[in-house]
Amino acid sequence: MIDIEQKYKIVIDRPIGYIDAFNNQYKINYGYIPLILGGDGEGQDVYIIDEIVPLGECEKYIIAIVHRNDDVETKWIGSSNKNISETEIWSKIYFIEQHFDSYIEMLNQSYTL
Repeated sequence: MIDIEQKYKIVIDRPIGYIDAFNNQYKINYGYIPLILGGDGEGQDVYIIDEIVPLGECEKYIIAIVHRNDDVETKWIGSSNKNISETEIWSKIYFIEQHFDSYIEMLNQSYTL
């Protein structure tokens, strides 16, 4: 269970500008929460959507979950701002999620579009 009032420590292993094996250049910081296991048995993956510089680690609230219908993993959305819209999240993660059948579950429905 995700506590939306708690900040989680996130280790960034793909900072802004990182280019992966599929030639995707990361437009946002991407990392994992070491003490929570994701669907692949590794640390839970997290997109950081509110930073504009590459990071090494950070602490963020988890505001949404990206569910992939065609993958065993979910991706969590980390931010210091709890009132980001689903549309804004999609605009930040589309560069990767366009390759998957994904949908977003917002954890705090008090946001505005």
